[in-house]
Amino acid sequence: MKYFGAHVSAAGGVENAPVNAKNIGAGAFALFTKNQRQWVAAPLSATSIEAFKQRCAELGFSAKQILPHDSYLINLGHPERAALEKSRAAFLDEMSRCEQLGLDRLNFHPGSHLGQIPIEKCLDIVAESINMALDKTHGVTAVIENTAGQGSNVGFAFEHLAYIIDRVEDKSRVGYCIDTCHAFAAGYDLSTATACEETFTALERIVGFRYLRGMHLNDTMKPLASHVDRHQSLGEGALGIEVFKYIAADPRFDDLPLILETPNEERWPEEIKTLYGFAS
Repeated sequence: MKYFGAHVSAAGGVENAPVNAKNIGAGAFALFTKNQRQWVAAPLSATSIEAFKQRCAELGFSAKQILPHDSYLINLGHPERAALEKSRAAFLDEMSRCEQLGLDRLNFHPGSHLGQIPIEKCLDIVAESINMALDKTHGVTAVIENTAGQGSNVGFAFEHLAYIIDRVEDKSRVGYCIDTCHAFAAGYDLSTATACEETFTALERIVGFRYLRGMHLNDTMKPLASHVDRHQSLGEGALGIEVFKYIAADPRFDDLPLILETPNEERWPEEIKTLYGFAS
């Protein structure tokens, strides 16, 4: 079964996210469990935690249909010790919040070398950061999102994802998320069915579908291999509509949260309906 949805607002409390998802016809959703622009947030209240769990149960959202995202401030591959420790503490808090909410995965951007260390060293630090967080939490999988390779970001090559996963000690609690916009911007063609087949064959060979824990479905404003992260509404960018038809029809993407992050939120109900139409 396909679970299409969007990254919805949790304003007013995390318990509002499942309601907002249901209101747009979503079968999956993503959310921030805290303000993504702040390093520190107040702990989740017992009331919010219980309300979130109750609403998810009432509205038919299980953990496998939910892909929480951590703060964009976090850099688990930071080359400077003080900044790295700050990121690691914030990531541990994010993982702990997911554990409290009964969620089984946390999506995050792997990090940036900031031009100060080699890419491989940065990837080693990311893997070490993940191991530290997994050691202090239970039941939550660390889900590495591929990047567009903008600036000094790592994670744009499938080999980067494989490198990190290979160095995570608990393989049962590490995975990855593929963002279609990021993949295309990084140089992986997804604009035709043939290109999709070639790219996803490479993904299986290099990383393995057994580690796939979710996807972000976004068209892109920029051309192939631009290394620029600019999302666009489905079918209106350089990527086009074929990749979304391909994903909707391919059983390898069943039972995963397939999340829109397209820029026009008013179009999410229409886009979700279109995606479910492709899957029928």
